[in-house]
Amino acid sequence: MRAVVQRVSSASVAVDGKQVGHIEAGLLVLLGVAPDDGPEDTAFMVRKLSGLRIFADEDGLMNRSVADIKGSFLVVSQFTLYGDVARGNRPSFTGAAAGAYADEIYRDVCTGLRSQGFDVQNGVFGAHMEVSLVGDGPVTIIIETDSRKKRAQ
Repeated sequence: MRAVVQRVSSASVAVDGKQVGHIEAGLLVLLGVAPDDGPEDTAFMVRKLSGLRIFADEDGLMNRSVADIKGSFLVVSQFTLYGDVARGNRPSFTGAAAGAYADEIYRDVCTGLRSQGFDVQNGVFGAHMEVSLVGDGPVTIIIETDSRKKRAQ
């Protein structure tokens, strides 16, 4: 699983010109799912996202989490995070999970965050979406469960 996480002052997602999700301060999470992702990856991602300390404290240090600032999550599925351009210029997406399975894992991550009391807004899985954001920093972090699996080997 891969997540591109951006600290935002606000973010929204629209489908067919209609806003389907919006947050103020918090994290915009673009989430890609791999075919071998499972419950351990989901738990790892939820733990990392909920505990990620990238908001400034009173000294200006990145020391606060979404919970600390009473922020929200906007989670948007993005299979293109598994696009591979190693062979040519047109991406191959064979590293991305099939739609139904990716949707299940994506929903599990959102459910995991909600179960911790977070406000979680979503895009529409598989839809063409327009994502807007006001970046705060900018601060962008990449989280991969793949690297966790490699360290365990």
